[in-house]
Amino acid sequence: MLHEFISRAFRSPSRPLAASVLSLGQIWVDVMMDVNEIPPSGGFTVSQQVNATIGGSFRVLQAASRMGSPTRHAGIIGGGMWGTAVREALSRDKIDHIGQDRLDSDTGFRLVLNDGERKTFIATYGAESQGDANTFDAIEPRDGDVVHISGNTLMDHSSSGIEAFFARTAPDPDDRPYTLVLSPTNALELVSEQLLENVVLARPIWSCNRQEAHTLAERLGVPQGDARKLTVGGAFDEAMEGLCGSLGEALRAPLVLRAGSRGAWVREPGGGVAHVPGFPVKPAHTRSAGACHTGAFCAMLAQGWSMPDAVRIANAASSLAIERHIAGVPDCPHRQEAMALAEDHEHSENE
Repeated sequence: MLHEFISRAFRSPSRPLAASVLSLGQIWVDVMMDVNEIPPSGGFTVSQQVNATIGGSFRVLQAASRMGSPTRHAGIIGGGMWGTAVREALSRDKIDHIGQDRLDSDTGFRLVLNDGERKTFIATYGAESQGDANTFDAIEPRDGDVVHISGNTLMDHSSSGIEAFFARTAPDPDDRPYTLVLSPTNALELVSEQLLENVVLARPIWSCNRQEAHTLAERLGVPQGDARKLTVGGAFDEAMEGLCGSLGEALRAPLVLRAGSRGAWVREPGGGVAHVPGFPVKPAHTRSAGACHTGAFCAMLAQGWSMPDAVRIANAASSLAIERHIAGVPDCPHRQEAMALAEDHEHSENE
């Protein structure tokens, strides 16, 4: 049982955690501005609050680090003020940078306008997106490591580095010494057919929210019915289970389909779909905790947990992250807090 495993873990807090979580993703700076309304073309508005945070794959690595795993960032960091902010954030969270540095280009940023109902994004791409086929040549995952790839890395020149990494480190997915986890983006439709095919053939563990899963299903021609129109409830659960099953079968790979406080649906090849319940959270106007969930999930896999147990602990971590958000950005808890919530929930279910 999960609580028995957790109890053993707490009795041996100093057990070695040699396996690392590596990110081949991109890190940038998010400049979030709260406005009364999005101005029309040529218009003017005033922001009531401005908050700059480190975004992209940083949130995945931060979560993995707080959950107790060594973490390493293999992406490119620029040489200007935004790159400096990224390096300082990595240092604070004890995340090693093992990737390339660009002194001739700064890291990019995203301007996020929030009018209370929706967010509007304006992106400036920088050093993080200026990779090539050689970007990850020096990256050598060790046995048991978990390598995370974000869909953003598949949308620019860095994608050639991802393909080269696959070919060099794991030409046969059945004989891969490390675990590969991929989080697609909502812009998956911009990824080329050839690259998407190569990624699918690599058979990573896919971690998707509902919208990402629908986009991926559309690209692969997987029937979805009216699943897009459903809201949370009994029919929603049935639709999510069906989507997880059909998409997982098409991918021929493990799949985690996240649904916030409803938890996640998990399918492993050759098996059925299992629902891993989530944890109730107070409603809050925050950004998604998907990155926290994925980072915690990667950390638990690196520490030897099964997929369902890793998802359960990640569910706990992401729910706490939403409750403890900072300026609307979910803030991932540390390992012991997430473990305690998962254990309490397990005890409640067994009573």
